[in-house]
Amino acid sequence: MAQVLVRDVAPEIVDRLKIRAQRNQRSLEAELRVIFEHAAQEPIQDRQAEVERIRVLFAGRNFDDSAAFLREDRDR
Repeated sequence: MAQVLVRDVAPEIVDRLKIRAQRNQRSLEAELRVIFEHAAQEPIQDRQAEVERIRVLFAGRNFDDSAAFLREDRDR
């Protein structure tokens, strides 16, 4: 099996995850595995529907090219 290392997780988040694991009678590692499995099982259709919803929300709008703003900022 693969291993994943997540760096720089805030201590308060780790504490909350430990409490959640304890509440579910699992180790922190087992709790994180369950969280990852649930996140990975999210149907791709749900994500595609969300993308389409956002596309409709912004349809017809024009946005400035941010590259020009970044270039201007760097030149300062």
